[in-house]
Amino acid sequence: MALTSGTRLGVYEVTAQIGEGGMGQVYRALDTKLKRQVAIKILPPSLAADRERLARFQREAEVLALLNHPHIAAIYGLEESGGITALVMELVEGEDLSQRIARSAIPLEEALPIAKQMAEALEAAHELGIIHRDLKPANIRVRSDGTVKVLDFGLAKTMEVVAGRDFSQSPTITTPAMTQAGMILGTAAYMSPEQARGKTVDKRADIWAFGAVLFEMITGKRAFPGDDLTDTLAAVVKLDPPWDAISEDVPARVRQVLRVCLQKDPGQRAQAIGDVRLALEGAFETVASVTPTVSPVAWRTRERAAWAASLVVVSLVGLALGAFAFRRQAPADVRAVRFLVFPPDGWSVTTGTPDGPLLAPLAVSPDGSRIAFVGTATTGGSRRLWVRELSTLSAKELRGTEGASSPFWSPDGQSLGFFADGQLKRIAVASGSAVTLCGGVTAPGGGTWSRDGVIVFAPSATLALQKVSASGGVPSAATVRGDGELGHRRPSFLPDGRHFLYSVVDGAIYLASLDSTDRTLLTKIPTNGNVLYADGHLLFVRDTTLMAQPFDLRQLTLTGEPVPVAEQVQVTRQYGAFSVSDAGVLVYQTGTGLATDRQLTWFDRVGQRLGTIEKPGSYVAVAISPDGTRVAMDRSEPGQPDNAEDVWVHDFARSTSMRFTFDRADDFMAVWSPDGSHLAWSTKRDGQYNLYRKGSNGAGLDQALFKSSDNKVPDDYSPDGRFLLYGVEAAGGFELWLLPLTGDDKKPKPYLQQDGFNVTQARFSPDGRFVAYTSNASGRPEVYVQPFPEPASGKWMVSREGGIQPRWRRDGRELFYISADSKVMAVPVSTVPNFTPSAPIALFAVPIFGGGTTTRSDTRYDVTSDGQKFLINAVLPGTTAARPVPPAPITVVLNWTAGLKR
Repeated sequence: MALTSGTRLGVYEVTAQIGEGGMGQVYRALDTKLKRQVAIKILPPSLAADRERLARFQREAEVLALLNHPHIAAIYGLEESGGITALVMELVEGEDLSQRIARSAIPLEEALPIAKQMAEALEAAHELGIIHRDLKPANIRVRSDGTVKVLDFGLAKTMEVVAGRDFSQSPTITTPAMTQAGMILGTAAYMSPEQARGKTVDKRADIWAFGAVLFEMITGKRAFPGDDLTDTLAAVVKLDPPWDAISEDVPARVRQVLRVCLQKDPGQRAQAIGDVRLALEGAFETVASVTPTVSPVAWRTRERAAWAASLVVVSLVGLALGAFAFRRQAPADVRAVRFLVFPPDGWSVTTGTPDGPLLAPLAVSPDGSRIAFVGTATTGGSRRLWVRELSTLSAKELRGTEGASSPFWSPDGQSLGFFADGQLKRIAVASGSAVTLCGGVTAPGGGTWSRDGVIVFAPSATLALQKVSASGGVPSAATVRGDGELGHRRPSFLPDGRHFLYSVVDGAIYLASLDSTDRTLLTKIPTNGNVLYADGHLLFVRDTTLMAQPFDLRQLTLTGEPVPVAEQVQVTRQYGAFSVSDAGVLVYQTGTGLATDRQLTWFDRVGQRLGTIEKPGSYVAVAISPDGTRVAMDRSEPGQPDNAEDVWVHDFARSTSMRFTFDRADDFMAVWSPDGSHLAWSTKRDGQYNLYRKGSNGAGLDQALFKSSDNKVPDDYSPDGRFLLYGVEAAGGFELWLLPLTGDDKKPKPYLQQDGFNVTQARFSPDGRFVAYTSNASGRPEVYVQPFPEPASGKWMVSREGGIQPRWRRDGRELFYISADSKVMAVPVSTVPNFTPSAPIALFAVPIFGGGTTTRSDTRYDVTSDGQKFLINAVLPGTTAARPVPPAPITVVLNWTAGLKR
């Protein structure tokens, strides 16, 4: 029964037919009530007329409705209208895998992310006892953004026999005995041998089909081809796939996955799709990889032994990851074992935060049994500490650690030190009780805890190290800066509990002691900053390779040459994302350290997306020019040292971008002069962040506006162009200063100082009589307004329950900010004769990068002069899924030194 455009089924209006198969016709339709596009499948009349079958279908649809997963097409409900029974589903745009494979084999870098998403979908279904039984390329759709959706879960078992079709190609095959043993169910080319023989099947049939689909993706050929149904079924039951069709470039772990998925005996096949997913990600790899260029018998024997060896060693730390069916005695020699640890759903482990890098996003406990990490919520961007016991499959959230960064363990492994809210804190892992040890932390650079109860920590990027009792108190100097030297960072104790290592900006690694402020230059390792000691070696990152160099604890000197331990370790601004324990456990993250999940996006006042500019990438601050024709933006590009940012200028009319800064240092936070002729920005080219200026058309040379030994960030030009308002990093917080740009006296002077607190993100009102800014003086960031040039003559808190990043409408009648729950807020205001704010109004929730938590002196959005459109550094749609692909999970290596000894 075909439906025509305009046909109504309840609230659904059919707009077009988009497919037809054994299960009936598929239509695109509009949900007129919710204003969304849906897919409607019209069930065959034979099924719709059979009450028993329809009741079974109803029950099945109810079960499938429980599947709420980002990689499974959602079922919205059943609709009965005019004698027609329709299944209403999520409309998934994009081509299916059969269409993609028809063009060519899929490159491995594209195929593996697809396969992992397929596996996650099957894993979610299997956990609910639901078996797909008809997995095939035509039932897997890939959207344009790379998101995979698996379709038609469980529907095939309700379908009638389909005659007159090429069963080896696309349709589902069934017998009238729909749910009885003896049925044949599934598409012939992808069904398991037990399906082909008509036996009862379980989730291992889906694992077989997964292997068949993966084989076809990476080779462009079917694993079990045939000219007709009989030939195809015979190949499934009797023949091996054409293994020689797999390119030699395919990693051994992928070949292993294919072989354990396509074992004809279900008992010898992989037993859980979750294990298959982990294997694709390298969770069961050993240092000595299995070589595929051996005879089939030898290959199978080695393959089984390798899997068993991995699983035996993993079980020693109680990892209930599940095992493949292969069980053989483990080799007697000890090998390094690698596996992955994922954060909880809805959270990610990342080395970057809205305020900059996390100098220690993860830390393994001294006995190697637990991993502490900073979890960042994929929705909202909030962050806190989590602890994962390697003997369990879940992580524990440590409440009271909101905004935490740089965790480090106590020597007994019972407590964690961390930084939050400008303070050094500690928390007992078992009880979850956090206490403050001291304040005055503006830009934490890591900490380390001695066995004698002393914590050495870096409070700022421009200060020496300090030390404080683990019970709290007043900090004292642990190191002294040399002449012209910037801050000391990343301290780490040696096993004696007295000596510690630390680094400075130029890469020098120093050895110091709690007993004095003297120090010894250990080496100038060409490294990305942090250096840790473990098992007779110093570990550090060179470029993106984790290196280990022998170190003599008695002589306190390096010996021998460094050797590589791990590749592609994530590096973010002078920090390598790794940690190592005394018990031979190494943890690290891989990746580039560059975010690619942000897009500069236009929104209207109700949150409707109006369009985007530029490609997705690693953006930070944005600033629209006074005439509204251009935008200045910070962007990191691959190849820049330490992921340094550069300023770019985008022209809206021409849709072109021009790189504005060209040195290899960090350049960011550009602000426009009132007439748009110049841009001022902050650059680290002189060793600390200084203020520079240049014509906004890119012509001419960079002009130094102001240099000093303090780090500085520009905030705004005064409307008359006489002053540049900028932030200065001072002891205990950020301050606001004024740099005169006209007249004879160009000496900077303070505008607003709040000892021990951050005053940032300042903006002049359009008439120049007021300044809006963000301050954490109340204990959380709030937006305030004070008069200019005399701030002491008044003060108004504009935000409520938290706020950051103020922006004025050009006529001065509205002030915008981002709330703590990531909403764009509008505050009607009057500046004549005095400043008078009204109650804030929530305009829309926005996926702004950094959410409502950032305290760094930049702005992640800007507003047009009429206040009607917002250009926002937004997180891309789809990146808030329960298990996003970036950033990488934690790689755990047991007995990491085994690789060094071979």
